[in-house]
Amino acid sequence: MIVRGTSEAGQAFPIYIAVVAGLLFLAFAYFAVGQASMKKNEAQTAADAAALAAAQDARDRWTWPGVFDLHAWDDLLSGREVGAGSCSAADRLAAANDAEQVVCDAGVWPEASYTVTVKTNRTVGSSVIAGTGTKKAEATARAVIEPRCRIEEDMHPAPSPPGEDEDGDTGEAEEQKSYKAVCDDGDDFHIDPKNLDLLPDLADLFSVHLADN
Repeated sequence: MIVRGTSEAGQAFPIYIAVVAGLLFLAFAYFAVGQASMKKNEAQTAADAAALAAAQDARDRWTWPGVFDLHAWDDLLSGREVGAGSCSAADRLAAANDAEQVVCDAGVWPEASYTVTVKTNRTVGSSVIAGTGTKKAEATARAVIEPRCRIEEDMHPAPSPPGEDEDGDTGEAEEQKSYKAVCDDGDDFHIDPKNLDLLPDLADLFSVHLADN
């Protein structure tokens, strides 16, 4: 008497084992992909924070010139004065997000900006995918310092105090120059060269935001 059921079950068992092993491998592979994706998001968060920190630090370092100079003020409000000094702020924010700063580039064209690349301190973690045990995630972010205002020159006739020239003639009113900062939000302000301490903070005249790399 031949028992076919036992024979067929014995032949199916290796196939069952292979299918289960394949499914387990796929599960672990998906888990590894999820780990990598999560670590990449962590790196991107750290890069975003670091780039914004550098741009904000650079903006907060800016000060109005001690005297009114049209060209100097115009250059300042164009936001072109940035340097590597503010990269230390990016480094601190990267460290606060469990990452290290790899690159920090200050740029002035087409706008003042900082491009920061960071690498996570921790690896993706061991998995069925080779190399993940030593692989760290990297990400890059760019933050720009965008001016909200620009300097414009106005010509307004302003009466001068009456006086006499060498011939005894009374001088006529002279035309005097005045300047104002025209801002995108409509909150313009006039510039009085004799009262420069009344100017708004420069931090209020620039926006800092992330941009495409």
